[in-house]
Amino acid sequence: MRLEESGGGSVQAGGSLRLSCAASEVSFEDYAVAWFRQAPGKEREWVSCIDDGGITSYADSMTGRFTISRDNAKLTVTLQMNNLKPEDTAVYYCAAALYHCAAVAGRPDYWGEGTLVTVSA
Repeated sequence: MRLEESGGGSVQAGGSLRLSCAASEVSFEDYAVAWFRQAPGKEREWVSCIDDGGITSYADSMTGRFTISRDNAKLTVTLQMNNLKPEDTAVYYCAAALYHCAAVAGRPDYWGEGTLVTVSA
C-alpha cells in the first residue's frame, strides 16, 4: 500500500494547515494511521493516531490544537493543525499498521514520503 501526504506549506504563527494522507488500497480501512514529524536536527516524533475504529490519540503538545480524522470512503486521513507555532516546523509523515495505534507507533508497515510544514514567527 502506498501513502501520500499533501497539504504542507508555509504559514505564520497562529495560522492553520490541513494535511492529508491518501492511501492506495481499500484495505486502508483496516489500518491505524499515525502522523509523525521530524524537525531539522531532531529525532522523529509521534504526533497523533487514529485507529481502525476511529479512536484518536495525540501527543500532549498537540492536544487541543491538532485534530485527526479519517474518511475511509476517500481512503484519506486528515490532520487539521490550528494555532501553529514555530516549533511545529518539521517534515510530517503519515504511517500505517493494521488495526491498532500501538502497532503503528512501534513498527509501521507503510510510510509516506512526507510533507514540509514551515511556521514563521
